[in-house]
Amino acid sequence: MVTPANAFVRKIKAYGLLADGDVRRLVEASDPPRKIAAHRDLIREGDKPSVLFVILEGWACRYKVLPDGNRQIMAFLMPGDFCDVHAGELEEMDHSIGTLTPCLIVTVPRRDVEALVISTPALTRAFWRAQLIDEGVLRAWIVSMGRRNALERVAHLMLELYARMRNVGLTTDHSCELPLTQVVLGDALGLTSVHVNRVLRELRQQGIMELGARTLRILDIIALGKIAGFDDNYLHRKIGKVA
Repeated sequence: MVTPANAFVRKIKAYGLLADGDVRRLVEASDPPRKIAAHRDLIREGDKPSVLFVILEGWACRYKVLPDGNRQIMAFLMPGDFCDVHAGELEEMDHSIGTLTPCLIVTVPRRDVEALVISTPALTRAFWRAQLIDEGVLRAWIVSMGRRNALERVAHLMLELYARMRNVGLTTDHSCELPLTQVVLGDALGLTSVHVNRVLRELRQQGIMELGARTLRILDIIALGKIAGFDDNYLHRKIGKVA
């Protein structure tokens, strides 16, 4: 009998054909979880990485704080995500990871991570694929910051987050939980919270999407995709035609 899957297991299963034994290994690695409050650092820049963090519930982020105190968010971590399979090879972290909401988190010791990743060829390929997709997301963010205007950046990020949530089974009728404040979105997009608010209002008035009450609701996915110039090939899981 296969143990019920959590968001982490569902994500890894999506990246390869796993045997029942592989699924059990993932479930066992996801236990026991612990609750972490919002706005807490899991690991800070300069710390020695010694465990793998797995997000089962809630939202976290990778970030750096500039000398002037401004924060740049470099990635959002949602249910199913894990942080830095290979970071244990580094002497210290070059960025911090912190929770944005209350989270349910598993910490897997480095030796157990290594044993899990190489335990079967299917799991090895699935973890490689997950890491490659994370790198694709980073490249998409670089393009947004360098070449998209504010409206396009917001539209692209909303579609990306929706697609990632859908890929772990956490969307319903073009809606998903999105418990991110406009300040947090601004820190990810390189915009002020006032500018983010203006763009969100424009998208709402056009009947394209709504963000409120911790929920993203996409009303016209075709129009949102055209604004963003969105192509989800870097996620390697299609959300449907958006152009």
